[in-house]
Amino acid sequence: MVGEAGSSAAAAAATTTGAETAAKKWSLWPSFFRWIPTSTDHIIDAEKRLLSLVKTPYVQEQVNIGSGPPGSKIRWFRSKSDESRFINTVTFDSKEGSPTLVMVHGYAASQGFFFRNFDALARHFKVIAIDQLGWGGSSRPDFTCKSTEETESWFIDSFEEWRKAKDLSNFILLGHSFGGYIAAKYALKHPEHVQHLILVGPAGFTSETEHKSEWLTQFRATWKGAILNHLWESNFTPQKIIRGFGPWGPSLVHRYTNARFGSYAEGDGLTEEESRLLTDYVYHTLAAKASGELCLKYIFSFGAFARMPLLQSASEWKVPTTFIYGFNDWMNYKGAQEARKHMKVPCEIIRVPRAGHFVFIDNPTAFHSAVIYSCRRFLSPHPDNISLPEGLASA
Repeated sequence: MVGEAGSSAAAAAATTTGAETAAKKWSLWPSFFRWIPTSTDHIIDAEKRLLSLVKTPYVQEQVNIGSGPPGSKIRWFRSKSDESRFINTVTFDSKEGSPTLVMVHGYAASQGFFFRNFDALARHFKVIAIDQLGWGGSSRPDFTCKSTEETESWFIDSFEEWRKAKDLSNFILLGHSFGGYIAAKYALKHPEHVQHLILVGPAGFTSETEHKSEWLTQFRATWKGAILNHLWESNFTPQKIIRGFGPWGPSLVHRYTNARFGSYAEGDGLTEEESRLLTDYVYHTLAAKASGELCLKYIFSFGAFARMPLLQSASEWKVPTTFIYGFNDWMNYKGAQEARKHMKVPCEIIRVPRAGHFVFIDNPTAFHSAVIYSCRRFLSPHPDNISLPEGLASA
């Protein structure tokens, strides 16, 4: 059923709890009566409008992940509530026997950001995309984590409960940016479920000490740097600015999406309709209740350097990995090169031309080629005979 939840989603919806029921009642008020014109219903509606651009049929569902891992004294979302939580999930039709590809979005994003990729990838994979806990159309519990370890558990353990609920194993896991960081941390903890890891412009490979940024040290010593560093440590997120603008928030997001997407496009940039629908979707996902976004200061120090960098665990890697970077990605691929020196599993680094950090939006055709090439051993009977597609570069 295109764009509609299946029976499992209906069952999940039937168990909607008090907080979410309150949110739905709140959403009945017309948008113009509210300072922040959004709600959970607005997010799902915006998602459906954006995914109407996708031709492949899909099922949307709210997957019940319970209140926390069985036997855990402290629930993974560090909440006082014992109510069930849900992960918003879309699954696209595929050929029987296709390998499963699970896609995880980055910070300040959600699964709809992959809208330009679903059709092409669904020809080769059973594609499943999720909104991480606290993002997009997933549940947004109060964020009460107080450490990097707790914050990582929030995302890793909730993803593992989602995997159990979906009864998945032996899947390819793709994560972008912060989602790449979480995907890598998940694969370190649960390598038995992941066949292959694809990290797209992943965040969190190096710490500030390893990076040795003289510019950042000098900037932090200025009054502007001191203020920004204070805001970072106070967990002041960009989303708070959008909420502060209230009814003017959508126009602010419109300017952001126009500047953020298409700057490095190869000529097939966003159409007017794509831009309009993506802007609407991005606004509603960013302006909704703060939850997962509050992970920022616990995962990264000022300057987006990891507090527990992946480079430190490179020697423990157990899953074959492909890194994909845009040529103009602000995430430096040299971190992956350094990690590869310590990894004991197969590792490739692919760079995509005419693309920045959002390589899958900037140059989707080349991005699809990179993903398919990285998964050649699952898609071809003779993977060793396949060469790197023209235009892509190996680092």
